[in-house]
Amino acid sequence: MGEHINIRGKLPSLNDYIAACRTSPHVGNKMKREHEEMIMFQLGRMKRIDRPVKVRFIWHEKNKRRDKDNVAFAKKFIFDAMQRAGKLVNDNNDYIIGFSDDFIYGVDYGVAIIIEEVQHEDLHR
Repeated sequence: MGEHINIRGKLPSLNDYIAACRTSPHVGNKMKREHEEMIMFQLGRMKRIDRPVKVRFIWHEKNKRRDKDNVAFAKKFIFDAMQRAGKLVNDNNDYIIGFSDDFIYGVDYGVAIIIEEVQHEDLHR
């Protein structure tokens, strides 16, 4: 497969999402829905994932202020948006075999997503 998708913009961190949910469940839900819609719009012509894949996220951050684990939380919004857009059958263990996170600093916010189809023999490792 080897698909490459770029999502531009600053996605919420886990801390941002927790703060929104503490304000009100409706505020947290609105944040999630709005960001998923923004992601869905940027998925463009992404091919539908209906086989096991590994996903590499390359997070772009302007600076090092946000902790890596808080930034990478946004993969939840990304996977959910892919499902809502019909680009991913499911984000369970049958389809997402694994993922990795890398970070680049000093650039505009966004995330590059590299999707690699997993070969049958790799499923048993």
